[in-house]
Amino acid sequence: MGLSPENITIKPVSIQQVTWQQAEIYLRHVRTIVFIQEQFVTPEFEWDEIDDIAVHLLAMHENQAIGCLRIVHFEKIGRMAVLKPWRRMGVGNRLLEEAIDICRQHGSKQIVLSAQTHAIHFYQQADFQITSGEYTDLHIPHVDMCLKLD
Repeated sequence: MGLSPENITIKPVSIQQVTWQQAEIYLRHVRTIVFIQEQFVTPEFEWDEIDDIAVHLLAMHENQAIGCLRIVHFEKIGRMAVLKPWRRMGVGNRLLEEAIDICRQHGSKQIVLSAQTHAIHFYQQADFQITSGEYTDLHIPHVDMCLKLD
């Protein structure tokens, strides 16, 4: 059976701005799978006091959390994660674009992040520039990156 407009289902994804208190269960779900299970980050490192003060973005499909990131002081992005079945489907791009818009709306002049080296190209596509040499953070190679906002 071929694909026709009648049998293609579009899976809508929503991006929501949330607090840790509002969405902890969803945020923990995504980050546990991506960082703790896939990348072997220790729970002691993954969960910190910054979650309580950060602005979080949560990508949802129906009632399923599929991605997230956090924004600290409207100038640092971190803890970006997308569940494996949803990677390379634009979820990360939408999360990043929303985060950049939020930082810009709050008057930020730049956004910094620590990128895993495999994701450098992803961030470069959004005009982030590498600002450090490669270093290892929790056994994972990283570089610092920065986006200057107009």
